[in-house]
This record gives sequence, C-alpha cells and structure tokens, in this order.
Amino acid sequence: MSSKVYYNSACPVCNAGIKDQRRRMEACGIEDIEWIDVHANPEAAAEVGAPLEAVRERLHVRDSDGGIKVGADAFIRLWSQTPGQQWLAGILRTPALKRLARWAYDAFARQLYRWNRSRGNW
Repeated sequence: MSSKVYYNSACPVCNAGIKDQRRRMEACGIEDIEWIDVHANPEAAAEVGAPLEAVRERLHVRDSDGGIKVGADAFIRLWSQTPGQQWLAGILRTPALKRLARWAYDAFARQLYRWNRSRGNW
C-alpha cells in the first residue's frame, strides 16, 4: 500500500503548496504516493475517518502502514521523505518546535478555511 495525501484543491493556497510538494517529491523519484483531491472526490474523506470539512481544512496523510497524520504532522511526514526537506522535518520533530508547528499550522489552517468559505470556494 502506498502513502495517500488528502488535500483540497479548491483552496488556492493549499493547491499551490501541494503542487509544489508533489513536484519536489516526483523530481526526487518518489512516485509511490497517491494524491487525492477531496474537492474532486469528497467521498475520499471517509478513507481517513474524518468529516469532509476536516479534510478540507487540514492536510491528511495516510502512511503505507495505515497510520494517519494530520496538519503539521502530515507535512513533517512528507518532508521527512523528501531530499532537501528532511532537515526541516528533523527540526520540527523536536518537542518544543513540534508543538509550535502544530499550533501555527492549526491557526493558519483555521483562518484559511474561513477565508475560503467566505469566498465561496466550496
């Protein structure tokens, strides 16, 4: 089973970030990741056991072992696999910085979600 990344292409910021991450990973030869757009496939949110709105708001990654990472932890997981970004994952795994990264990601994601909803992106 390959890893799966669940993202929301209706959010222009999220979509740009995922396009960049996907490009970086594919350029390094990482091709065993399935990129699932929950805007185009809303039923896919059930695969991570979360409501669609939760997956629209925060990035979700299902590891090849079935574990699910959400938000900052999902990005840390992707960066840990990507040459050139592994150092960032290593830094953000330290306990104090991990807490800060989670807090910052959640605050930003919440505001970005509200902005997208107010603009009628979904």
